[in-house]
Amino acid sequence: MPKIIGKSLHEHRQMTRHKLFTALSTLMAERGFDSVTLADIATAAGVGRTAVYNHFPDKEALLLGFITHETEQYAQTLERALAEVADPVEQLRTYIRQQAQLARVFHLAPGPDLRTVLSRTTQARLREHAEIVESILKRILRAGVAEGEFPQQDIEPTVQLVNACLSGRLIPEDPASRERAIRAAEAFVLRAVGAQPAAA
Repeated sequence: MPKIIGKSLHEHRQMTRHKLFTALSTLMAERGFDSVTLADIATAAGVGRTAVYNHFPDKEALLLGFITHETEQYAQTLERALAEVADPVEQLRTYIRQQAQLARVFHLAPGPDLRTVLSRTTQARLREHAEIVESILKRILRAGVAEGEFPQQDIEPTVQLVNACLSGRLIPEDPASRERAIRAAEAFVLRAVGAQPAAA
């Protein structure tokens, strides 16, 4: 019987999943999803291959589990940041900054775009996870329109355009350059949704 890590079977499962997610994230950043095998992930995680199959039947299921976990964690972090801000314009700034800080291994990993190597079913499931974050942006934009901070607009395509602008951005590591890039993204998106410019 494999050694149990953690204080209970539930904690053991959670810790094992975390190790698998960390290994997948690291390997994807190094060489891309398409070239990583479950055996590679098991080795990097320090668990047996059987342990991987106890949690996920295949590599795409592991990826979905990882993205589900990351999306839920990110959405919670975003909601906490937004809870401290009432003004829709400042909420949009917060959203932009949170998106800019988000490390997107899915977009930045080497190799083919994930959309070209995943099944249609998995792609559809990934889309569902994107909608969790999109719903937060929709709420911000609708509040801004309702309060007169943004002009009337078609929210659905606006959300897609804003996220297209922010997703996969290569934000520089240098602090000064990073801040400059984030400020530029803020200014661009605020202009795009018709926000009133801030007073000098």
